[in-house]
Amino acid sequence: YVFFPGGYGTLDELLEILTLVQTKKIYDRIPIILVGKDFWGDLDSWMKKKLLDQYQTIDREDLKLYHIVDTPKEAFAIIKKSKPRKEF
Repeated sequence: YVFFPGGYGTLDELLEILTLVQTKKIYDRIPIILVGKDFWGDLDSWMKKKLLDQYQTIDREDLKLYHIVDTPKEAFAIIKKSKPRKEF
């Protein structure tokens, strides 16, 4: 899944996908890629400072569920490294 800068709807979709992967409702380890370090950086910092350190509501491993990139080349490299999805 690739997320570009957006509003509440984008944030809602991102948190839904993170939750589904975290709780193993989606079993394939799919890459979650956030495009735009300037845009997503504050959210990333908030999750690390508040959810991980201060409130301890997420695990350090949860931070590995997503990647923040700036270029298509960075995103493609992450996609290439990910395991292929299972065929049904």
